[in-house]
This record gives sequence, C-alpha cells and structure tokens, in this order.
Amino acid sequence: MDEETNGTDQTAGGLSQEIQDQVQGLEREVQRAVIGQIRVIREVIVGLLAAGHVLVEGVPGLGKTLLVRALAAAVGGHFSRVQFTPDLMPSDISGHVMFDMKRDAFRVRKGPVFCNFLLADEINRAPAKTQSALLEVMQEQQVTIEGNSYPLQLPFLVLATQNPIEQEGTYPLPQAQLDRFLLKVFIDYPAQEEEQALVQHVTNGAVGDQLDISQVQTLLQPDQVLNLQRAAAGLRVDEQIVAYAVRIVRTARDWSGVEVGPGPRGSISLLRAARAHALLAGNNFVTPDDVKGVATAVLRHRMKLTTDLEIEGYRPDDVLADILINVDAPRV
Repeated sequence: MDEETNGTDQTAGGLSQEIQDQVQGLEREVQRAVIGQIRVIREVIVGLLAAGHVLVEGVPGLGKTLLVRALAAAVGGHFSRVQFTPDLMPSDISGHVMFDMKRDAFRVRKGPVFCNFLLADEINRAPAKTQSALLEVMQEQQVTIEGNSYPLQLPFLVLATQNPIEQEGTYPLPQAQLDRFLLKVFIDYPAQEEEQALVQHVTNGAVGDQLDISQVQTLLQPDQVLNLQRAAAGLRVDEQIVAYAVRIVRTARDWSGVEVGPGPRGSISLLRAARAHALLAGNNFVTPDDVKGVATAVLRHRMKLTTDLEIEGYRPDDVLADILINVDAPRV
C-alpha cells in the first residue's frame, strides 16, 4: 500500500512526533478545565479532527459550554454561543443587512456563526426555519446575506446540544437534518469521584458561577488545526477496512427492528471519524478497533427503531452493540 501523506510528515512507523504532541496536548489542555467526561472529550476532538459537527445530548449543568470554551481556548479560536429559543430568526444567527446612519449606507452585520467554535445551545427549541439556516451553514461553510456569499473562517465546529428531559415547546430535528451531524454524543452524570473533584475545583476560591478556563493554555492556532485535519484525512485505510465499515452500515440498515437505517453518508462519516480516532491514538493507519470505537457515536442518530422495539426499551446503542458483535472484523 502506498502512503498518503497530504503534506504531513509521516513515517512508516507512525505519525510525526510533532503531530502526536499536538493531538495529545490538545486533549490534555481540555481536560484541565473539564473534570472527567473523558469519552465525551475524545469524541468531540474526533469531530474536530474529522472536520465534522457534533450533537451533544444531556441534561443541563454537565459542562457542555465549558467543554467548547476550553477547546476554543486551546486552539486560539473564536468562540460564540447562541441560545436557541422559539422566537429566534435565521438572521439572528447568520447576520443581516442594516442601514448605518453615520455612514448613510447599508452594511452587513455578521451573525454569531462567523467564528471557529459555535455552541448551539438547545437547538431543538428553535423552529425548523432557524434550524435549517444553521445546518446550511454547517454544510456549505458559508453564509449568504442578500445574495452575497461570505465564507466562514476555518476550522468551523458546531457543537449543538439537546435536552432529553424537556420536550414541551421543542421542534425535534428531522432525520435528514440529524444526518448532517458527524457524531451524536451522550454526556451523562460524572462518577462520584469525578463530581467531588469537579465541585472542589469549581468552588475553590471562585466567586459566582463563571466558567474557569484560565488553566487552559493556547497550544495550537487555527491553521495548525487545519493541518491536523489534513493529516487525519491522509491516513491510510486498507480496502478491507472500507469494506468492514460498509458492512456495518448495511447490516444496521437491514437489521430486524430498524425502521430507517443509515444511508451512504453513514459509511462516509464512519470512515472519516475512524481516521480521526486513529490520529488521536497516534497511528498512521486505520484499524478495525478505530471503526468500532466511533461506530456508535456516528450511527446512533442515523437510525430509527420500530415502535415495537422502542416499547420494549431498546435504543439504537443496544442494536449497534449487537451489530458490532455479529459483523466480523478483518485481520489487517
């Protein structure tokens, strides 16, 4: 197999030391501010390295805002937060043209999406038109205002959140829109030891309820993140690994009790995330374990179970666990 480097300094034995240091350092810096939630941190970084977007579901107060702010601080990127509400309009997030009285001329007021890291808090509380405006920005990586297109500054990561316990007055994301997210991540309550360390860290000398990211050092610049994304995209993937990822998706599509299964974008997203997972592990090639490691987060939101299965208490995660056991992994 030929090595694909895409301009990165990779060797036959693995990734360059510089790339490994940057990726491991990024994870370490985020962990300085976010106590626990190791799996969530890794999956969000996988989303960043794969140049995708992440949907996070969890109850309030688990550190979603802190996670995005810490990630933005570690890469020196611009952070924005939008609280989605039923009266939020598309122009509130993308921007609009306004008349400048001082200049006696119209000018463009850019919205909060013009950033590197956008926290779309409780995205399912906004109406479908506003949701679609954000998802269009995510897909096209540009904003059109009054017929003129304005490209976003890369890297651009959207971390959208959903609250699973309050569904009144919400507008659930349709399946086609959920498919635009590379990963869906569940964030749960921390373990007792982690929560104790978290409470000690947050309340020690702190006044009020401000988020503390002072310990996070700026390790990378946005251009270096783009280099890491190119490095992830250039990792070697054996044909057997591609076939393995496709078999998982096709099995999920045809599995008993699955009403709607993942489409071809699921296979593509699975390989993209597996490459990023391999980069995070310090490898210059993708293994079956990399595919397994991201399969649940990549596919859980691309599946709709039958009503009978849901009544019995099954979740997409349960079905995917059975699928990963039953689909034979290649030996590479």
